[in-house]
Order: sequence, then C-alpha cells, then structure tokens
Amino acid sequence: MANSSEASRLKEETWFQRIVRRPEIGAFVVMVVIIVGLMFASDGKAFNALGLKNNIKIISQFGIIALGAAMLMIAGEFDLSIGSMIGFAGMSMSLMLKWGLPFGLGEATPFMAFALTLVMTLGLGWFIGTVVVRSGLSSFIVTLAFLFFLRGATEVGFRLINKSTQVSGLQDFKEDSWFAHFLGGELFGWFYDAWYWIGMQFVDLGFDRKEQWFTLGGNINRRGEQWVEGFDARFLWFIVISMAAYFILSRTQLGNWIFATGDNKDAARANGVPVNRVKIGLFMFTAFCATMFAACQVFDTNTSDAAKGNLMELFAIAIAVVGGTLMTGGFGSIVGVVFGAITVGLVSNAVFFIPQIDGAWFRVFVGTILLAAVFANERIRKRITGGI
Repeated sequence: MANSSEASRLKEETWFQRIVRRPEIGAFVVMVVIIVGLMFASDGKAFNALGLKNNIKIISQFGIIALGAAMLMIAGEFDLSIGSMIGFAGMSMSLMLKWGLPFGLGEATPFMAFALTLVMTLGLGWFIGTVVVRSGLSSFIVTLAFLFFLRGATEVGFRLINKSTQVSGLQDFKEDSWFAHFLGGELFGWFYDAWYWIGMQFVDLGFDRKEQWFTLGGNINRRGEQWVEGFDARFLWFIVISMAAYFILSRTQLGNWIFATGDNKDAARANGVPVNRVKIGLFMFTAFCATMFAACQVFDTNTSDAAKGNLMELFAIAIAVVGGTLMTGGFGSIVGVVFGAITVGLVSNAVFFIPQIDGAWFRVFVGTILLAAVFANERIRKRITGGI
C-alpha cells in the first residue's frame, strides 16, 4: 500500500494538469472571453488603431500600479496608500515644473522634477515599510492611515503653495525634452502603420466591414490624415516593469525571499531571509510604481490634481487577486497580473465602444470576478499544498 501510494504521488502530471495548477490560468480564460466578447459587441471598434491606443493606455495605467501591489501581496503585505502617493507625486512634479526647484535653486527640468519627486516618494515608501515592520501592526491599517494622511497633507500643503489643488496649463515638455517624451509621449508609431496596411488588405479582399476598423474608426480620420501616431509611452514602462518583476520573482534569490516571506515569515527569517528589508524594499517599489503612473499622466496631459489616483489602490489589489495572487501571501504570478490588467482595462473602457452599456456595470463586473478569483485562488492553493 505504501509503495502504491508513493508511486501515485510521484506519478508524472499531464500538461493539462500543470496548466490548471498555474495561478494565472483563471485570469487568462477570463481575458480571452472578454476580448472575444468585446470584439463582437463593439463591431471591432475596440481593436482598431484608435481603440487599441485607448485600451492599451488604460491597461498600462492599471498594470503599472498592480505590479507593485502584487509583489507586495506575495510577500504578505498590502499598501492602501498607492492612490494617495499618485496624487502627491503628480502635484510635486507639476509644481516644480511650474514654479521651479525648491529653495530657489532655479528652473526645474522634467528629469530633475521627476528625480526629486522619486526621492521623496521612495522615502515615504521606506518610512511606511519601516513603520509596518518595526511596529508589527497590520499593513492594512498602517497604509490605510497613510492613505488619509498623505491625501490630506497633499491637498492642504499644495493649496497653501499653489492656492489650488490643481495645476494646469503646463508647458508641453514633450516637444523639447526626450525624457518627457518617453514618459508622456507616443511611441511605436510604426505599429499603427502596419495595422492600417493589414486592415486595408482585408478591405481589398472584399471584407467591407473592416473598413470602419482601419479608416474612419482607426488610423485615418475623416480628412484623410493619420489619427493615431503611436502607443502611449506608459505601455513601454508597463512592459519594462513587468519584465523586470517577472525576472526578479522567477530567476533571482530575491524572488525566492519574496515568496518565502509571504509563505511563512518566521520560517523565512530562521533560514536567513532578511524579511524586514524585503518588505521595506517592496513598499518602496509600490511607491516607485505610483510615481511612474503619476509622471506619465503629468507629461501626457500637462496637468495634475491632488485628487488623482483616488481608489487606484483598490483596483491595483483587485487586479493582483484576479491575476492569481493570494491575499494571504506566498503565491502569485506576474503573468497573471498582466492578464488581470488587460481584463479590467478592457472592461473599464468598454462603455466608450458600446454606449448602450451603463458604466456602473464595470464595478459590478470587477466585484464579481474578484469574488470568483478569491475562491478559485484558494482552491488552487489547496491543490498545490495538499489541502493545508
């Protein structure tokens, strides 16, 4: 009986069983369903050149902050201050770009404004992480406190400096600064030229329905001019941060430390893992992601508002969970977070392509798939750990 049990335990899994055990499989299935459904419901408009640009912009915004939230959740912690950090970072950059560097140090370049803001947000991330690990309090409560504190301090402080919690009418730095262009400009314009060319081949073959995808509704406007020049720059940063996070989690010792910290911090500490440093570093990473989010918005729109980022921390956590990240820590997937960001981003933008849909259904959808993901992730966890 023992030999039989051992043989059964060591029996090689099929490829299907291995796939089902992956944390991102549920997010992938939901993503495919949403893509196919939106394609037909919008009559293809969601995936013409203009539709792709708008969708990818939203997906990248969600994805950047969700990556930071997911890495921290894998280590067993939460950060509810992400949204407030976005508002603080955006206002900080905008005020420096408008009024110059602090203490009369002269005019601020886009790079200097970003760098100084990043120093401040990383410092805040370090402080929040230190409070969590030194106090032993729940990160949920500590970061909830900083959500209110940072949002209020941003509004009060910048109202005293700027007489308003909004900054508008900034110079379009993308025209003169390569740094601003790579944060808020348009990149990869060749893709839309190729997309248009492919679409026109379908039109030439007689698929008249494609005409709306690639002409008036896509890359060419009613005057015959190119309507969309390239992807939003934050798509590049979403790709870069995703690849870096994937490499760290799957190919480095730090990735092992992150998983070990979230799985059992006491056991990890007993095995030499610097648990406190890992957690503080990940709080700083979420601050970095929030700063990138804010910087892309500021240089894209040439405006900022202290209210920016409101509720974004909840979307970040929801996307991480939908992507297969356990709320209890120790289990998650960067690939799943990417799938989750695509799903939530497409659904949030669907109202623009299907006007008949009430925008409030987006929140219903997010709540539904979030609850379903929690149950699915728990079943996967029990299957992997043997029901522990």
